Amino acid sequence: MQASHPLQSEAWGTFRREMGIDVLRVNNLPAGEAGWQLTFHKIPFTPFTIGYFPKGPLPTQPIIDELTKIGKHKRAIFIQLEPNVLSGCQLSAISYQLRPSHHPLFSKYTFVLDLTKSEEELLKAMHPKTRYNLKVAQKHGVVVREDNSPDAFDTYLSLTKETTHRQGFYAHNETYHRRMWETLHPAGIARLWTAVYQNKILAAWIIFIWKNTIYYPYGASSREHRETMAPNLLLWEIVRWGKKAGYKKFDLWGALGPQADEKDPWYGFHRFKQGFGPKLVEFVGSYDLILNPLLYQLYTVADTIRWRMLQK
Repeated sequence: MQASHPLQSEAWGTFRREMGIDVLRVNNLPAGEAGWQLTFHKIPFTPFTIGYFPKGPLPTQPIIDELTKIGKHKRAIFIQLEPNVLSGCQLSAISYQLRPSHHPLFSKYTFVLDLTKSEEELLKAMHPKTRYNLKVAQKHGVVVREDNSPDAFDTYLSLTKETTHRQGFYAHNETYHRRMWETLHPAGIARLWTAVYQNKILAAWIIFIWKNTIYYPYGASSREHRETMAPNLLLWEIVRWGKKAGYKKFDLWGALGPQADEKDPWYGFHRFKQGFGPKLVEFVGSYDLILNPLLYQLYTVADTIRWRMLQK
């Protein structure tokens, strides 16, 4: 049985292992259940680790018991769980063993476009400004295409550096992106799409394909020719391609939530995605399975101080 999310795929585990991360995959499960994997990250200058279990199944008592056993063997202070499970599912039976995460990594929300709808329905659901921007991009002659060539990927890397510098947020380095691409593209998961204007790539996105869903985890754009609205057409053409290819959903990989703060540094991305009229989807959230309570308290204090210093 195939895992429910690309971050639980064996290819993702291979990528993380090639980045020097300790990856553990559990396959000895009852028939019909997909295997799952988690990673362990060393805490510098200590013998301890932190476990991370992204986009796995709903944590049941047997899963918690297995994680506890594995975590103690790995000398983990805690294991962070971010299940690929929608809000409303019950965690009450094991809630006493889990607490809301000290520092969630995935947003609790995401935007999802329903690709089973017709193009007319999708266009009608968009914000008028977004529909207008599509026409602007088309009028400028922006060309959108899948381009998995080395040159296109190098441009993606350059645009990623530019976008990170412009927006002022933390992002993965070139080694991360290159290893990810070299592993997930041959596995059939990662694809690169570009928006081109006057023979120059203005926007480049890496999308993931998994089961019946398209995901948008990585994207970058140029500050040049912003009047062409190239990213708007890029998203729309991926939607059109996805519909023709038979995919059912397009997960835009994160949203701020129902009461988005306009001062949040991610608000611009949120508003861009929201303009396409997607459904706001809520997950159960992020939880910590605490294995060493005393060290967990010390770690959370130190980590809070670290993030405050990084954000100055």
